[in-house]
Amino acid sequence: MTLDEFNALTLTAATEQLRLCCAAERWIDCVCRGRPYTDTESLLQRAQQHWQALGETDTLQAFAGHPKIGDVGSLRKRYAASEALVTREQAGMNTASGRIIQALSEGNLAYEQKFGFIFIVCASGKSAAQMLELLQTRLGNTRASELNIAAAEQMKITELRLLNMLL
Repeated sequence: MTLDEFNALTLTAATEQLRLCCAAERWIDCVCRGRPYTDTESLLQRAQQHWQALGETDTLQAFAGHPKIGDVGSLRKRYAASEALVTREQAGMNTASGRIIQALSEGNLAYEQKFGFIFIVCASGKSAAQMLELLQTRLGNTRASELNIAAAEQMKITELRLLNMLL
């Protein structure tokens, strides 16, 4: 869809489109109500500003809308209408060894137990081994630090999804 088509969507339709980009309802509402956008850059800038204004509850709501890294089946189910999105988002998992997938699964569990939310990383362009290394490194962070890192990763994911929405 084009930016003009996005701007012309009903509030309900725009909400549905943005929910595919980020699950934080307050962010969705702010971005929807900010329409019309004059260009893609203004949309991305406002999306970033709205994201930065959210609190922890909203951030955790966005995280909860994500499948775990390595859970390609869950990603396929959520984005069944867009096979290309699934392929792009966790492409690094396609060539991962069983050992790395198992280590990611175990790391995801340890991460979620420690921080109370799932491991969020912008997986685009990263191999499964790189994601595993990031997960293992980030397990050493404090919760406050990790919440900030994960929120920044969430925004990277959201920006990529917004750009893909407008293709």
